[in-house]
Amino acid sequence: MKKSIFFIISFFIIVSAALAQTKVTAEKVGDKIEFRVDGNLFTSYILSDYEKYPFFFPVNGPSNAGVTSMRNANYPHHSSLFFGCDKVNGGNYWQEKLTDGQIISLRADIVETGGNKAVVENECIWRRPGADSPIKDKRKITVTNPSKDKFIIDFDVTMEMLMDVTIEKTNHSLFSGRMDTDLAVTNGGTMINAEGETSEKGTFGKPSPWIDFYGQRMGKTEGMAILQHPSNKWFPTPWFTRDYGFFSPTPMYWPANDKNTRLKKGEHIKLRYRVIVHSGNHIEAGIAEEFAKYAKE
Repeated sequence: MKKSIFFIISFFIIVSAALAQTKVTAEKVGDKIEFRVDGNLFTSYILSDYEKYPFFFPVNGPSNAGVTSMRNANYPHHSSLFFGCDKVNGGNYWQEKLTDGQIISLRADIVETGGNKAVVENECIWRRPGADSPIKDKRKITVTNPSKDKFIIDFDVTMEMLMDVTIEKTNHSLFSGRMDTDLAVTNGGTMINAEGETSEKGTFGKPSPWIDFYGQRMGKTEGMAILQHPSNKWFPTPWFTRDYGFFSPTPMYWPANDKNTRLKKGEHIKLRYRVIVHSGNHIEAGIAEEFAKYAKE
């Protein structure tokens, strides 16, 4: 009798745990892939041929309000959360006209959905009229929701050089985020790196494993951190930061040898980034501890 009761209780515990598990999904909707957590939209990965490059928008925080901004009159090239680069073999894969350079999705496959994570694989070509493509890249995007106060995007990209590539010195390079103006330092928000340095004055040009950017609105604090994996080339990359809400680990603005970054044909550059969208400040969200875990993966 006691054994039967034990097994019944155990069964209900297992079933309850299964029912309580967060469900993360990815679904193609037109020219984007929507990532949802228990049915609620977390972010969309936009893959339109009419955009400069693929990017994430919106990126919703735990409060369901977006933590990033989508362009403005002064910076129309800041598209929320994105990956691109300027001054690549004379092309511009970051801003200005599409004919100056564009990163186009060749394929995007949902390889996992409906469990505790959603995974998408995306292949892109960098192209512009009248020139051979300098770079092809393959991306793996993994979305998880470890707690009700934390959402994670893992963005892993491998860039293949299709020819010898020269990237002139530029602050417009690689993975970048543009925060919602409500959360910007200029509106009372906080930008802080792993060394505890704050604001544009303290973080600009400083190598650091991560930066967290957060602020308060409607009585709640939330924000977004970007982490660089230690396996990345150029780690720890110096950051290009702005108090109005822009932050990016940008190796091409501080090249090691001269004003240009040179990569050889056939060279593969693998870069890994983790984005943590969270409630609270960097201490409450445990960003330092999250980086320590990420570094071991």
